[in-house]
Amino acid sequence: MKLVRFGRPRQEKPGVLTSSGEILDVSSFTREYNGAFFEEDGIAKLKAWLDGHAASLPVAPAGVRLGAPIARPGKIICVGLNYADHAKESNSQVPPEPVIFSKAITAYSGPYDPIQIPRHSTKTDWEVELAFIIGKRAKYVEEKDAMRHIAGLAVLNDVSEREFQAERCGQWIKGKSHDTFAPIGPWLVTPDEIENVQNLAMWLNVNGQRMQTGNTSTMVYPVTFLLSYISQFLTLEAGDVVGTGTPPGVGMGKTPPVFLKPGDVVELSVEHLGTQRQEVIAPE
Repeated sequence: MKLVRFGRPRQEKPGVLTSSGEILDVSSFTREYNGAFFEEDGIAKLKAWLDGHAASLPVAPAGVRLGAPIARPGKIICVGLNYADHAKESNSQVPPEPVIFSKAITAYSGPYDPIQIPRHSTKTDWEVELAFIIGKRAKYVEEKDAMRHIAGLAVLNDVSEREFQAERCGQWIKGKSHDTFAPIGPWLVTPDEIENVQNLAMWLNVNGQRMQTGNTSTMVYPVTFLLSYISQFLTLEAGDVVGTGTPPGVGMGKTPPVFLKPGDVVELSVEHLGTQRQEVIAPE
């Protein structure tokens, strides 16, 4: 099943994407795709409810805006340097344990919303990533049980300001958290639709030029290990988002480096999870 949220910012309704590409409005079943929905086995209940109600549900207008596929999460946790080739282009060693950092919740945005360059930025960069969304509370989870705690998978653009991240005397969160720096979606895909989460092709273009090409098969630390590992340090709650790292091809790794500027268009995709598109706009 593919879950979407559609409508104007902060007024989104929950929907389900059908095989024909229509969006069914399921707001008569649930008001929101949030932590409570996932924790209370909402996906299974929604699937059963649709069997008897899908034919009578309203359909969202064609071309309607899609927001992030889940309501604002409690936290966004990301993993750095999880592809060996990306670590190399970053002049870093593959870490002996996962590098974990967070993005501010205010960075959260929809898959087609614009990316805004921060004031005084000269090094705004892109990162296509596979993200997973937590379906139930995860603390001290064993790797063999990890998939039971995942509600779904989605595309994440881990937009990053490299100077803020690496040169401004602080943790990575400085360069990861400007408004619009966490587009997610266009939809959440439930794990039963993905044959192998560790074999998903991914790519990112800037102005039609291919910048990143990768596959989740080359992750240093796979999804199940990451969930288990992170849960040893902090509690992951239903609705939380975890980004799993990016393959090579980011702007800072180019020769010479290439960074985003107003007017650029970024497109990115992970196999089976849909495609994002963002226009880059000037600082406010």
